[in-house]
Amino acid sequence: MIAAMKIALIQYNPVIGDFAANIAGITGWLDKARTAGCELAVLPELAISGYPPQDLLERPAFLDDQDRAFARLVAKAHTIGLGVICGLVTRNPGPMGKPLHNSGVLFSDGEVLFTTHKQLLPTYDVFDEARYFEPGLGNGTFRYKGLHLGLTICEDIWNDKSLFPHPLYATDPVGAMLAQAEGTVDLLINLAASPFNLGKGGIRRKIFVNLCQRHGLPLIYVNQVGGQDSLIFDGDSVALDKRGTVAARATRFKEDLVVIDTDTWQGQIHGAPADAEQETAEVCEALVLGARDYVTKCGFSKVVIGLSGGVDSALTAAIASKALGPENVLGLALPSPYSSPGSLEDAEQLARNLGIDFTILPITTLFETFLATLAPIFAGAKPDVTEQNIQARIRGNLLMAIANKQGRLLLSTGNKSENAVGYCTLYGDMSGGLAVISDVPKQLVYALCRHLNRNQEIIPWRTIDKPPSAELAPNQRDEDDLPPYPVLDAILAAYLEEHRSIAEIVALGFTRPVVEDVVRRIRVNEYKRKQAPLGLKVTTKAFGQGRRYPTAEGYRESALP
Repeated sequence: MIAAMKIALIQYNPVIGDFAANIAGITGWLDKARTAGCELAVLPELAISGYPPQDLLERPAFLDDQDRAFARLVAKAHTIGLGVICGLVTRNPGPMGKPLHNSGVLFSDGEVLFTTHKQLLPTYDVFDEARYFEPGLGNGTFRYKGLHLGLTICEDIWNDKSLFPHPLYATDPVGAMLAQAEGTVDLLINLAASPFNLGKGGIRRKIFVNLCQRHGLPLIYVNQVGGQDSLIFDGDSVALDKRGTVAARATRFKEDLVVIDTDTWQGQIHGAPADAEQETAEVCEALVLGARDYVTKCGFSKVVIGLSGGVDSALTAAIASKALGPENVLGLALPSPYSSPGSLEDAEQLARNLGIDFTILPITTLFETFLATLAPIFAGAKPDVTEQNIQARIRGNLLMAIANKQGRLLLSTGNKSENAVGYCTLYGDMSGGLAVISDVPKQLVYALCRHLNRNQEIIPWRTIDKPPSAELAPNQRDEDDLPPYPVLDAILAAYLEEHRSIAEIVALGFTRPVVEDVVRRIRVNEYKRKQAPLGLKVTTKAFGQGRRYPTAEGYRESALP
């Protein structure tokens, strides 16, 4: 019989290193938990510092400040009269190994009662925990007010051989912990900072259900929420009974608190679970959260966006408007000699629909001045992509100037499909402080636009329906230079996310010359992406810190005879 207790699952949004604000936020949630009659509250992984603190962990002052903040939290929790489990950076007292642990602690009545350390330290994709932390070895079980709890941290539950035929790690922390506890554990608890990507909700659900059913134990999972640089944490904190049935769930993409009663195993259900049928809506929520947190956590409140009349800039503006409020978004149309009247009309209509400020700054005179200045050097050379890039770079300079003068953050508008193959201009349309949709393939861009228009026209339908064009040359269309986007996106997904070879992609039904050209473009444009602004990650493999390819390299598939 499990001891009766109300437990609060606290899903909150930290700011990395802002210890005063983090402790104030946590304390507010602890007050709410106590008001709800809870005796124990559970917070996410590295709850005091925020996740991931990266090389801030190498600064002794950062660690000292975290310890002081934690001491204040312990004292405050004692005043409130609540036990708390939270994630914390602790020192490694051993004579060897990395100097720190990624730890989970239980404190109550003004003192720390138990500490355990994360055992599985991920080093794939965006994770690099082995750079800082020494893996834990000890048992994560302890008793609190009659409950025998088993505590793990994030990755520790992601190595079950029954789900992962080729486990990444030699140990299964949950299995080892339960074997050592000899069947005395009543409840599993997992503290997490698990970032969002498409399809991850379903994977988590399988892991949780398998864990509960395999061991016949209920589970509490508490995840960080909020945007942190390129990462977006969706929360999705849950409590499940021993059959794997959800008994409590927090709202996704928002700070939240839900309560589970261990006597009845009944809890609060907030919001809907991750749903493969609703992935477009999830991506929209994730991008809004990621954009809002990046802008505000970096100290900005207002943004500026170049509006071309196309779907990419329209989607970026719509996301920014939802994230920050339309009063904080400025849209600029910068027509060149090749901009169509319809595109300018669409940009203005979008601004009216969103309620954002809108200004037109023609660049034709500046463009002509550039051409006249360069004419002696360009004499005899035919117009080519150079002249197209000049237009994009004029726009980038004007947008950056306005951003500087008005204290705004410039949002770049390129999508993943274009960035992958270099269909973008360095120091031009790639200029900016945040690339909001840089991990959104073109087909998903269209799906997101239609999702935003589901109840009323936000993005002009003409913008969505017209053939995509950069409008940097007469009668230009994207498909003049690129495969149709449904073909391009499918090849990119196979190559970038599934890591398929050229031969394997051709076997899927694509022509070899097209596949080889796409792969070539990906390879030769690595230097551009290395200089691109940070982008929000929503797929399993985004450009950025999770994809580490050399810029200068000579590998070609099947180059050897």
